[in-house]
Amino acid sequence: MPNVNLSQSEWAVMECLWEKNPKTGREITECMQLSNGWSRSTTLTLLKRLEDKGAVGVNSEGKKNVYYPILKHEEAALQQTEDFLHRVYKGSVSLMVSSLTKKQALSRQEIDELYAILKNAEGGD
Repeated sequence: MPNVNLSQSEWAVMECLWEKNPKTGREITECMQLSNGWSRSTTLTLLKRLEDKGAVGVNSEGKKNVYYPILKHEEAALQQTEDFLHRVYKGSVSLMVSSLTKKQALSRQEIDELYAILKNAEGGD
């Protein structure tokens, strides 16, 4: 999948689709109206942008358009994380973790999870 950069608004539409899919345009506009107060035209504009980016596919069923995600949530999250890491921390994971832990104490469980992640990255058991 090519790198698809999602805006915050596009991410919100994708979250609605990832939650349950496929969905009709009406279902998505209702979801966005309830969660963000967006108009039908705003939601349809965002759906068109997502379709143009290759993140969303659409099938026409009679007079209805049915949308489905092409971009998987995990892929999008990884792309967003990598973009953030490179943009803000010049690709340094250790600098990011150091920065995060200066402002917020980690729980014992979070520390244990980080150790497990690091051990796994190192190739250990």
